[in-house]
Amino acid sequence: MAMGDALNVRARAPLRLGLAGGGTDLSPYCDEHGGNVLNATIDRFAYAHIRVNRIGALVLRARDVGTEEVLEPSLDHPITEGLMLHRAVYTHMMKTYCDGVALPLTMSTTIDVPAGSGLGASSALVVALIEAFTYALGLPLGPYDVAKLAFDIERKQLGLAGGRQDQYSAAFGGLNFIEFLPSDRVIVNPLRIRREHLNEFEASLVICFSGQSRRSDTIIKEQVAGLKQMDAKTIENMHKLKQDAIDMKLALLRGDIRATADILGRSWTSKKATAAGIATEQVDKLYDIAIASGAWAGKVSGAGGGGFLMFLTDPENRYQLIGALNEAGGLASGVKFSMDGAEGWPIGI
Repeated sequence: MAMGDALNVRARAPLRLGLAGGGTDLSPYCDEHGGNVLNATIDRFAYAHIRVNRIGALVLRARDVGTEEVLEPSLDHPITEGLMLHRAVYTHMMKTYCDGVALPLTMSTTIDVPAGSGLGASSALVVALIEAFTYALGLPLGPYDVAKLAFDIERKQLGLAGGRQDQYSAAFGGLNFIEFLPSDRVIVNPLRIRREHLNEFEASLVICFSGQSRRSDTIIKEQVAGLKQMDAKTIENMHKLKQDAIDMKLALLRGDIRATADILGRSWTSKKATAAGIATEQVDKLYDIAIASGAWAGKVSGAGGGGFLMFLTDPENRYQLIGALNEAGGLASGVKFSMDGAEGWPIGI
């Protein structure tokens, strides 16, 4: 399918907080035991912009990190070099939906947070790129299709280490209890939380960037190694993380934010036991300061090793908690939930 000269499309996909169950979406654990993850998308986004390149080049840009590639339109460029996420999505879309024709395009992306945030930013970027092509080409791809394709591109085509939750949270949006079952089956269950409970949860939540970007590959590979070796301690802690997702879902549905905080803290203890390097000196420092400043509990979002932390506290104490974390060198703020998933739209020339 050919694109018109006037093509100019933008898309966005929300980032997520991993509330509970993170890690149980990793193979081989979820393939053998099934995984449960509870996550929520927030008002931070990955954006993708695709338009026809009028000088006949293929231009790939990641504006937030100041990287640009100017290439000849081709499907022969290695996808594991340079801006590999952009390259891989472009190559797949051209081969699968454009009759193998390498169209001259400009593909630009930005993300609202630093790289290595622990908010699923890389997967959200891939989802945003796919959603932009889906809108531009009028493809019949729903959120399950977009998420599955993003997973295949990241984990199978590019061989990047990681689980499955990020792609599905970005595609669907909202607060979801996601089941990862054998044979690559995934069920996304949106939580129907009463508005007053959701408001109280949001008012109790503080996020804080640790100042440390991290690569999740090493931590994830250690977790996977423990799972492949059927390491009893790793498996036991994965079981605990899986149960935490169920327990937190029930606590949120009944509006019990203190119980939610207790599970968050319990989950952090279990998560730290699945691999070394999940908690760093800076993470521990911010965590201790948060607890001393009235936070009920907290944990890192994502694989760990830095990135964002999240805390729950009495909403009356939120201002004090944010101030204490910022004074300690973090970058803390409140956060709002985003209930919409990936979406694309046309823009003017």
